[in-house]
Amino acid sequence: MNKINIGVIGTGHLGKLHTKMFKEIEDCNLIGIQDLDKEQAESVGKEFDVNVFGTIGDLLDKVDAVSIAATTSSHYGLAKKCLSAGKHVFIEKPITATIPQAEEIVELAESKKMNLQVGHIERFNPALISMEKYIDDPKFIQTDRLAQFNPRGTDVAVVLDLMIHDIDIILSLIKSKVKNIEASGVAVVSDNIDIANARIQFENGAVANVTASRISQKKMRKMRIFQRDGYVALDFTTGVSEVYRLLPVDQQVEPSYMSFGEIGVGDKKKRLVYEQPPQKEINALKYELELFIKSVQNGEKPVVTGNDGLRALRVAEIIINKIEQSK
Repeated sequence: MNKINIGVIGTGHLGKLHTKMFKEIEDCNLIGIQDLDKEQAESVGKEFDVNVFGTIGDLLDKVDAVSIAATTSSHYGLAKKCLSAGKHVFIEKPITATIPQAEEIVELAESKKMNLQVGHIERFNPALISMEKYIDDPKFIQTDRLAQFNPRGTDVAVVLDLMIHDIDIILSLIKSKVKNIEASGVAVVSDNIDIANARIQFENGAVANVTASRISQKKMRKMRIFQRDGYVALDFTTGVSEVYRLLPVDQQVEPSYMSFGEIGVGDKKKRLVYEQPPQKEINALKYELELFIKSVQNGEKPVVTGNDGLRALRVAEIIINKIEQSK
């Protein structure tokens, strides 16, 4: 199968990581990188022995696909230019700064028949991947994503910077339309919302309570999922996941299960068991970029599509608007 020629636009923190990963992925040729900050681009180019292109146009002439790892405010213009040139696009989250911008590039990708994948990296976190077979019809989801302050990312609200990771996962797990959203939040150390909480209600009765902060003393990236006869706990920082399940008393349990005895009475009596699935050895960023390359090679739909990114952005914007209206 032919290797995909790819370029990276943006050589900041994420762009540097993308450059490193594409150098290691066998199914692609990293043709070069480009950034408005020529000094930064030259530094990254020298570190990874990669060609540095002076303009985006020069880079697009040499590649089949691009990875956009620039600031959120520049996503729309860059994606539009690359898709219009007939290039497949991987774009970091959030897909764009506004919904109309996202709608336009999603439509453009479809009209050009180009793959558009959004970098919602937590979809590929080992903790979530190891629990796929255990998650079925969640009824309540609680997430806490807390980070220490970092000036990078403060050009947008914490909802777009951090919470959108969990919004995307929740929308992928709960197979129902959003019915109602309540939200609150405040700006503390930046001009945008730094702490936010949202309660998302779905038409099927499921509820998600989502909290994000970028001024926490300690880091935390956890999700708890409650469903019929089960409870799943995910730690996105460590990649460790745990599952508690209620099984019929007469059901034979696997050797890997730890039994906590029986609960309930009569016909409703169940056995409570605990399991910690083996942790997957996955580099989430490398894995999602590999899947993007494979989707281009095979002409398949990306794992996280432009429409997925648009859905998450729509919910995020409602949350931001709710917070702004409450001031």
